[in-house]
Amino acid sequence: MNNTLYKVIALGLFLVLLATAIYVFRPVESRLTRVTVLGDSQAKVAPDTAVITFAVVTQGKQAVDAQQENAKRSEAVKKAIEAISADAKAEIRTSNYSLNPEQDYYSGKMPKILGYEVKNTVTISIDKMDRVGAIIDAATTAGANSVEGIQFVVGETSPAQGDALALATKQAMAKAESIAASLNGKIVRVVQSSEGGAPFVPMQTDLYSASANASMNVDRKPMISTPVQPGSLNVRSQVILVVDIAI
Repeated sequence: MNNTLYKVIALGLFLVLLATAIYVFRPVESRLTRVTVLGDSQAKVAPDTAVITFAVVTQGKQAVDAQQENAKRSEAVKKAIEAISADAKAEIRTSNYSLNPEQDYYSGKMPKILGYEVKNTVTISIDKMDRVGAIIDAATTAGANSVEGIQFVVGETSPAQGDALALATKQAMAKAESIAASLNGKIVRVVQSSEGGAPFVPMQTDLYSASANASMNVDRKPMISTPVQPGSLNVRSQVILVVDIAI
């Protein structure tokens, strides 16, 4: 009888201790808090591509005369640029073409056509910065009589773009970890990541400072090579992270 009583008491005590242990060591349900953070990085990098825009402008009494003269000069400009950029990664394309009548609006009579003007605009992109001045010289010598702009850019495949993106991501993650630590919690997962913000703005070179009279009509062979300085660009990347923090 006593043995049975002792066994019952021992079993009861065991069950009480087991229930206590289960209660004490029960898993605590975590509360999730969702946080959105932004990482922003900027860096100065050297451009890897130059984009130059030329135009060949011709005039004539007849439309066909202006057109034919323009075609001849434009072909010469194209060949001159190809010769300079033969060993570079370059692309030449026609970005605009127009043929317009020149009219007399000041005689007090009905406008009279005095002649025609043809403008063929060509854009070249090249990956060799040290060729920009030589391309301007060659194009103007061959017949281009307007240099309408130079842009220095960083290509989308440039390592600089990836480095800036990685830095922005690390910055965003560091912010999320700081928030989690301040809440005595921890990051359990990244719910979403996206790239945000505006891309960098390519630098537009002032042709009057980069090349003396480069945007004016050129009727003689340049005696001095055109100096062009690419400078540096601001590359900016932003990353937005949405994370869940267990508190």
